[in-house]
Amino acid sequence: MSGPAAPGSGPKALGPAAVAIMLGLCVIWGMGQIAIKFGNQGISPMWQAGLRSVGATCLLLLWMRLRGISLRGIPGLLRWRLALGLTFAAEFVCMYIGLGMTTAAHGTVLIYSAPFVVALGGHWLLGERLSTVRWIGLVLAFIGLGVAISGRPVQGGPQASLAGDLLCLAAGVGWALTTLIVRGTGLRDERPERTLFDQLAVSAPVLMAISWAMGEPGIFAPSPTVWLAFAYQTVMVATLSYLTWFVMVQRYSPASVSAFAFMTPIFGVAFAVLLLGETATPTLLIALALVATGLRLVNRP
Repeated sequence: MSGPAAPGSGPKALGPAAVAIMLGLCVIWGMGQIAIKFGNQGISPMWQAGLRSVGATCLLLLWMRLRGISLRGIPGLLRWRLALGLTFAAEFVCMYIGLGMTTAAHGTVLIYSAPFVVALGGHWLLGERLSTVRWIGLVLAFIGLGVAISGRPVQGGPQASLAGDLLCLAAGVGWALTTLIVRGTGLRDERPERTLFDQLAVSAPVLMAISWAMGEPGIFAPSPTVWLAFAYQTVMVATLSYLTWFVMVQRYSPASVSAFAFMTPIFGVAFAVLLLGETATPTLLIALALVATGLRLVNRP
């Protein structure tokens, strides 16, 4: 995710309230993969992802109406809007199916390959040169991703398959590509709410069409837990957290707020252990430490 620079005299320094908000966002995102796992127990993966986009689109439209934000975007960018929405849909195809085939702990670590792909893409494609420290962060992170893919939970607990791990890794790449599309095209001058609308509105019918083509049953075992997990994804993750993120990068230094990214996979693994009973193996903990350290170095202000 990315947003425009703050207007005026420049971005403000992060105060205690801003730090608390950023930690709250990391907690919300860390719970995101857990909510998907719970939701998959009663709603087919693609149908769940499509419904999430529909619900989040409706909430976003309400927000834009209340704030007086026009749906009319910058002209001449239709192909990039479609590319952005289709890439966003592909990201969640990989994420929702992948999390059904691997553990949430593994999935969280691998999905957070996104910032490293963004850093490489920015270096090679957008002229955003990487410092020596950030190259070190990339190397540590890629070693961590390799360690995560190579390790497997002990027998008797939730299992992580190679196919599921690779799909979650692909989801991270998809997430990174959406960021690079925004940064590298005219969409960078668009309001962040408008680019979020492009992603949600395009992905909703695409994901539902994929669900229909796959013959998914849709909502097959509704329960309070399933609906709560779905509501969490729609309201807290896809709407509230994204809008809050955009506000934060408008008010504060993007580098400063992005530095908190390393906390998200830590929270994600902790929630997977506490709520899903997954095993935090030594291999996974080593991978998590490498990825978190790499994230911190890559996003170093």
